[in-house]
Amino acid sequence: MDRRSLTSHLLLVGGALSCSTPALADFIKDSKASLELRNFYFNRDFRQHAAPQAKAEEWAQGFLLRYESGFTEGSIGVGLDAIGLLGVKLDSSPDRAGSGLLKRDREAPKRAQDEYGELGLTAKLRASKSTLKLGTLMPKLPVLLANDSRLLPQTFEGGQLNSLEIDGLTVDAGRLTQVNQRDSSDYEDMSITTVGVKNIRARQTTSDAFDFANLSYKWNDALTTGYGFGRLDDFYRQHYLSLNHLLALGDGQSLKSDLRFARSTDEGGSNVDNKAFGAMFTYGFGGHAVGLGYQRMSGDTGFAYVNGSDAYLVNFVQISDFANREERSWQARYDYNFAAIGIPGLTFMTRYLSGDGVELGAGREDGKEWERDTDIAYVVQSGPLKNVGVKWRNATVRSTNFGNDLDENRLILSYTLPLW
Repeated sequence: MDRRSLTSHLLLVGGALSCSTPALADFIKDSKASLELRNFYFNRDFRQHAAPQAKAEEWAQGFLLRYESGFTEGSIGVGLDAIGLLGVKLDSSPDRAGSGLLKRDREAPKRAQDEYGELGLTAKLRASKSTLKLGTLMPKLPVLLANDSRLLPQTFEGGQLNSLEIDGLTVDAGRLTQVNQRDSSDYEDMSITTVGVKNIRARQTTSDAFDFANLSYKWNDALTTGYGFGRLDDFYRQHYLSLNHLLALGDGQSLKSDLRFARSTDEGGSNVDNKAFGAMFTYGFGGHAVGLGYQRMSGDTGFAYVNGSDAYLVNFVQISDFANREERSWQARYDYNFAAIGIPGLTFMTRYLSGDGVELGAGREDGKEWERDTDIAYVVQSGPLKNVGVKWRNATVRSTNFGNDLDENRLILSYTLPLW
């Protein structure tokens, strides 16, 4: 369904609702709206020899207006969601553009535009414990994770059914037809990621259909398992298995296990062939959490996922995904929540990842890479500045025989104002 057709349907729904005032009671009463302000400074310093760009450095202000209606009364409830996005340039230049914060001109020098925006509408129908959404979507599923790591989020157009009919079982299924990237205001066909050295080749560049299905079953408060299927038409098919378990050890201690396995194969127009295994174990005690992770790629190519989205991998982190052909990677992570010593709202995270064995082709030495990340965040808990958040994200990446060497800093100020 294209945008014009969707808008027409929404107008018809709105007209029908306006003729039935009692049906609007829950539609209005259960609605909510919020405005998020997101101020984002991004600095990426490229350190490798002969880098095509010295650095990417931009500063921008984002406005995210979200509205969610309730549902009309009756056996089939009708609702409408909307999201308005606006990004405003505060500082940029052609030699420093490309941070992912701002939309750029298509022609050289690809200067960042002063502002860009998007309005997304989503019609929704609810029957029993199932909800169908048509329009603008931001899926959060293992086979497709919409990216929200910059000024404005990545959005998709399509349809998604969510069903909770069976206790403990969550079912999602649907089709997406287009994507609007985080630094764009234009919808376009989807493509496969080719970041890094993934050895993925395709006969075409884009696809207008991503089909998905996901089942997640919560056996009890400690154990959840899942299966997901994703298919980017003419590119790849992917099957995903996951297991999450939380073992309570007493005295404020716990052990969390996170296991993931994905099998990706070609869909006729590419050479995708990948098996991805990941495991993360996190020991928590008091305000501390110590984690160890392992990730292994095998097959003729690296891991496949929709371009611009996040990958559901244990070692997908701030910059790298450690998902190249035949790559093995380890992660050591430490988190601390300062609420344990009486400072609620303050959190700290640091991690180190190392990958090797990257297959670069005949006659070339294997590739290696490492990344170090640090996050410090604080959200004001009370007073006139309540809910104001500040986060500093720092990352360093170094690689051997492939990829970029870079240092990166992000400073994010945010505030979400509930409107009603």
